[in-house]
Amino acid sequence: MSQTNSVFASARLADAQLRHWFLTCPRGLEALLAEEARGLGGQQVRETVAGVAATGNLEFGYRACLWSRLANRVLLRLTEAQVTDADTLYAAARVPDWPACFAVETSFAVDFSGSSREIRHSGFGAQRVKDAIVDRFRETCGERPAVDRSEAELRINARLYRGSLTLALDLSGGSLHRRGYRVRQVAAPLKENLAAALLVRAGWPELAGQGAELLDPMCGGGTLVIEAALMAADIAPGLLRKRFGFHAWRGHDPALWERLCTEAETRRAVGLARLPLLRGRDSDPEAVAISRGNAAAAGLADRLSFTRAEVTDLGSPGPRGLLITNPPYGERLGEQVHLKALYGQLGDALKRDCPGWRAAILTTDPQLGHALGLKAERRYRFYNGALASELLICSVHTREQAVAARALHEQRAAVHDAGITMLANRLRKNARRLAPWLRREEVRCYRLYDADLPEYAVAIDCYGDAVHVQEYEAPDSVPPATARRRMGEVLAAVERAVQPDARLVFTKVRQRQRGSRQYQPLAAEPGAGRFVVAEGPAAFAVELAAYLDTGLFLDHRPVRRLLAQMAPGKRFLNLFCYTATATVQAALGGAAESLSIDLSSTYLDWARRNLALNSLDTERHRLLRADCLEWLAGDGRDPAFDLILLDPPTFSNSRRMADTLDIQRDHAALIASCMARLAPAGTLVFSTNFRRFRMAAEVAERYRVVDVSTQTLDPDFRRDARIHHCWLIGHRSTS
Repeated sequence: MSQTNSVFASARLADAQLRHWFLTCPRGLEALLAEEARGLGGQQVRETVAGVAATGNLEFGYRACLWSRLANRVLLRLTEAQVTDADTLYAAARVPDWPACFAVETSFAVDFSGSSREIRHSGFGAQRVKDAIVDRFRETCGERPAVDRSEAELRINARLYRGSLTLALDLSGGSLHRRGYRVRQVAAPLKENLAAALLVRAGWPELAGQGAELLDPMCGGGTLVIEAALMAADIAPGLLRKRFGFHAWRGHDPALWERLCTEAETRRAVGLARLPLLRGRDSDPEAVAISRGNAAAAGLADRLSFTRAEVTDLGSPGPRGLLITNPPYGERLGEQVHLKALYGQLGDALKRDCPGWRAAILTTDPQLGHALGLKAERRYRFYNGALASELLICSVHTREQAVAARALHEQRAAVHDAGITMLANRLRKNARRLAPWLRREEVRCYRLYDADLPEYAVAIDCYGDAVHVQEYEAPDSVPPATARRRMGEVLAAVERAVQPDARLVFTKVRQRQRGSRQYQPLAAEPGAGRFVVAEGPAAFAVELAAYLDTGLFLDHRPVRRLLAQMAPGKRFLNLFCYTATATVQAALGGAAESLSIDLSSTYLDWARRNLALNSLDTERHRLLRADCLEWLAGDGRDPAFDLILLDPPTFSNSRRMADTLDIQRDHAALIASCMARLAPAGTLVFSTNFRRFRMAAEVAERYRVVDVSTQTLDPDFRRDARIHHCWLIGHRSTS
């Protein structure tokens, strides 16, 4: 089989497998893009700055290229590596099998972003990645592909962030916001994906489904009206594009792509038949002509209406609809005066002609919204390029509706603010209670709140200046809208009481993780939420965004402190070691040597980082990847250990383990296996977070057992004494 045929065959076999994707977007669109990605079939979807990470098969990547209204680019991740300088950057960029990704006849370009102490210029970084790709081709094929920075057939995306290099293929090609219908444009036009985001925030998809009209009285080049038509008619925004980046990719599946395009064409034909009335109006006849030309290029010339009219002339609106517009921006004083009058005229026309409608106005000056004479019920922050803007959402009420709406709004606002105030007060109370202990013990990472109030089922942890909010998965009895509202109140209360930097607030939904899923990243962008924190003399690497667990169990802080006190001169064994934070504290406390065992390569890599952060010798403090159950059952070659930590999961059925582990069922046998490895005068520290755990009577009959659970709860966890249990266990033959 030829190399090319082999590549195609392996690509087809991998189509059912999950791949790692990153969808980029303008700032402010991340939450909307995440929701869209889930609707397109993405899994483990997670927002990050200017984009969304997800896993999914090849069909998901194609659907994102074809159907995403919000993304700029669809990136297929190839590899991730730690780099320190230009040489390690080059070495990392040579690792992917580039000739298996694209043919030597294909032109390519490298888009590089990020910097480090050694790599300070994106152009230099792009050059080193390009050199690595070219050299890999020369080594494999004997020739090199051409580089074309402006019209490359395939683009390689390289991102360097906090020493981590991520390489990806840009399967979208040019930015997806360029739909292909904008043949002419007005000055300072809205980008198509920003227009789509405004429409989503304004609730247009739901209104369109109800047959509502749409009107843009200052339509400019018609982008808002055309994007609204694409949504209402279920038209894939990528249908007009002739070429994507994946057309130059050797993993491309033409049959799959053709099937998705055929499906999209069918949906377009059905959707056009139910398209509601969409109109654009503008006082500038040139803008009207441009709008009509763009509509024709989109295949919607006979479906949309564009006419010349003043902003005070809204035509003959129907009983229900959305008025959405992007008024001109004024920078000089005279322009501001004119704009205030323009907003006033628009507000008067809305109240006169459009009772029962919704209005959505994008403005760079929220104060101008007051001139509308309409109260903004919701405000959404966007960036139009580098320009900060707000989308004001207003309802145009009849007199009767206005009275009812005002009463309902006041009632909801009172309840909403009462919840925020109640939670913020609890956070302040907890902070005051913990403050003396935090200062005395110099604790920098602690739990501030753990579902103290039944309405707010979250855990709020502080890691230095960063705040980590874990939302416990809501039961089915709680509607999703209620859960989202409560989470918004939680974040508002955190902002009010803690006043953190918004960039240092990280949120997750905590739910049961089964099998290997507990080790999988939550699709966060590499490096997001990565910090080094202090605990006494130790430094630990934590990940506040990438994984469900952060790498540091805060409730085990006293256990780690106890181990450090018991460790001097001892041989220490850490089973199910996780990220080896207990090993670090024992080693810094004076342990002569240690062995830390875990089955997860992810956690062991993390453990290596923790050992390196604390300058610990990995020959004295060894890490071993193994099934702890198998290792304990095997022939022991190590001398007996003086100190053992046994902190197993409550339940595990990892495919890599020989057996399942149920801590309630198996703890007696597990403890016996550990005691067989324990020196006569040694101590086993056994800990579990299973709330309903009951120690088997046979353990206390066979060994000396001391329950130290209450002594291993610091003030930030004493509210719930069942959060973990801890015992010191020794041989009965010792005094």
